[in-house]
Amino acid sequence: MRKLLAYPLTIIHLLCFFIALVIFHPIQWICFNIFGYQAHKKSVDVLQWCLMRCANILGTRFTFTNPHKIDTTQPLIIVANHQSLHDIYPITWYMRKHHPKFISKIELAKGIPSVSYNLRHGGAALIDRKNPRQSLPALMKFGEYIEETKRSAVIFPEGTRSKNGEPKPFQTKGLEILFKKIPSALIVPISINNSWKMYQYGKFPMGIGSHITFTVHEPINLATFTNKEDLISTIETTIKNNIHP
Repeated sequence: MRKLLAYPLTIIHLLCFFIALVIFHPIQWICFNIFGYQAHKKSVDVLQWCLMRCANILGTRFTFTNPHKIDTTQPLIIVANHQSLHDIYPITWYMRKHHPKFISKIELAKGIPSVSYNLRHGGAALIDRKNPRQSLPALMKFGEYIEETKRSAVIFPEGTRSKNGEPKPFQTKGLEILFKKIPSALIVPISINNSWKMYQYGKFPMGIGSHITFTVHEPINLATFTNKEDLISTIETTIKNNIHP
């Protein structure tokens, strides 16, 4: 019965999701080209809120627990596990004061209304995973941008999404580059739970009634760690200890 109900709700959700992306595409263009970065950012923030409301159609709830007062004048490296694309817009919305910027596959920079435009113009790092000669310089440039602007880099070190909630081993190369290029960063670990359940039946229908939770852990000052391997191990342990597949 639950899966049967998921079919019509998924159709309504996907329709609303797509309409939101289409509507906000020209809004982003106007904001960016006429009013500049701040206006464009606000348009993107509102889009994330709308996408969360679209997810509510599926009975999806979001809980973002952040008891920490995080300085908005210091660059952040937000490190999280990755379970689905539905990790992204809640982080963007709830961490909006910190201007989160994502590391994305270069393929996503074309063909998707709103999403592709924001990736190209909003400060994201666009990398070709199959081409280190492109991806490594792109990550370095991204890190320099975050350090200079005091914004936030969001990285999912698993490298790919977990389809069942079980965390994958962290890949360290991206983190090491960000540590080097954003030396004044505050590291913010986040544990994400239940996002994978949005695809528990596959791509169609989508899962319904999911409660996606985000737990923000105690921020870590990068400068206080001299051994970066120990730091990465600490971050990975903190995040994974709070994942409940």
